[in-house]
Amino acid sequence: MSELVIVIIIVIAILVFLNRDRIRDRFFPEKHRNYTIDDQFNSDKRDREKEIDRLLSKMGKNGINDLSPKERKRLDELSKK
Repeated sequence: MSELVIVIIIVIAILVFLNRDRIRDRFFPEKHRNYTIDDQFNSDKRDREKEIDRLLSKMGKNGINDLSPKERKRLDELSKK
């Protein structure tokens, strides 16, 4: 019986070792790093553009009525920046 426990512990240790990157990313996600002010500005700009594109593509299917009031407000805020 004790040999079975030892084998199970070894198998678990091997599985943890083989999946260590996935486990690390799951419990300790990498923070978004911006090293300069320009990097931060460009990152924010890309995020805004992605959100605008998502909202416009949703709106492009059936018109502005496809957007919720919250999404319309967000699109107005993003378009003013």
